[in-house]
Amino acid sequence: MSNPINKIVIADSQFLIVESLKTLLGNENRFMLCAVVHSCSELVKVLEKELYGLLITDISLFDYEGIEDLQRIRLRFPNYSVLILTNSISKAEFNDLSKIGIKNIIYKTAERDEIFAAIDAALRGRKYYSDEILDMILEQGDNKLVPAEPTHLTYSEIKIVRLIAGGMTTKEIASQKNISFHTVNTHRKNIFRKMGVSNASELIMNAIKAGWIDNIEYFI
Repeated sequence: MSNPINKIVIADSQFLIVESLKTLLGNENRFMLCAVVHSCSELVKVLEKELYGLLITDISLFDYEGIEDLQRIRLRFPNYSVLILTNSISKAEFNDLSKIGIKNIIYKTAERDEIFAAIDAALRGRKYYSDEILDMILEQGDNKLVPAEPTHLTYSEIKIVRLIAGGMTTKEIASQKNISFHTVNTHRKNIFRKMGVSNASELIMNAIKAGWIDNIEYFI
């Protein structure tokens, strides 16, 4: 009996990563790449056409407004497995992903064999984390999830905090995220109010304490 063909959808905006995955999957007869998508609306349309499969995505470099978008997709298409393939992930992000049932996360620096091991684990409903993720988990104590951060910021707001910490102006953030200046300014005011800060310096110090940005990178 021949092995079943596993359907895969890629949701990622990094050209080289997407092309590499297309090549890797194309050389394996047991996988069928159904689509490569670049927006949430496009992703939903594709998932509606397929009965089941695997979604490979990057929570940071895709058209998600926040982790809530990925959660809604998981609730709507529960038969799909999800593999997060990312450049980096913070403790807060890991905790948020864990809360919505994401248990397969690897870095984009992974070797070929690790990528396929993660794909196989996801398709079988088993956990798979790259060594970097495992190290982060172990730092928090054996078999413990990363503690929830004391904040009510959305995932999208945290991303804006990082851009502010990187020295970007409101206009530059609006351009990068392809949203209006007014929208970014509203996010900024809400972030300052939620964090109880009055300026960018206080915001950045709180962001460092929360683990959203690396203090070494910031002070360099």
